[in-house]
Amino acid sequence: MIERRVIEIHAEAPPLPAFGTPCNGCGLCCLAEPCPLGMWVSRRRTGACRALQWEAEARRYRCGVVAEPQRFVPSGLQRLAPLLSRLARRWISAGSGCDAHLETEVDSPP
Repeated sequence: MIERRVIEIHAEAPPLPAFGTPCNGCGLCCLAEPCPLGMWVSRRRTGACRALQWEAEARRYRCGVVAEPQRFVPSGLQRLAPLLSRLARRWISAGSGCDAHLETEVDSPP
């Protein structure tokens, strides 16, 4: 049985790229579920990652833990921000291509 979920996504977000091709910032993987580090940041195992950020000028999503790790580290642990950013890159497999096994449908407004 196929699980169907509605994921709200920015209207200007690029479409999901083909599996294995470079990430285009569509955000679907992180909107569907957080990575292990995103689970810690979001305090949840399902649903959209709270660290996902929309970049309006670039018209794409970006991992906030990679881009601005200091925002997601408790104030007493700021020295860990660079490590957190590197860890996030590893967990989202940055640079290795899209690994989202998702099928998408565009829902037309009524």
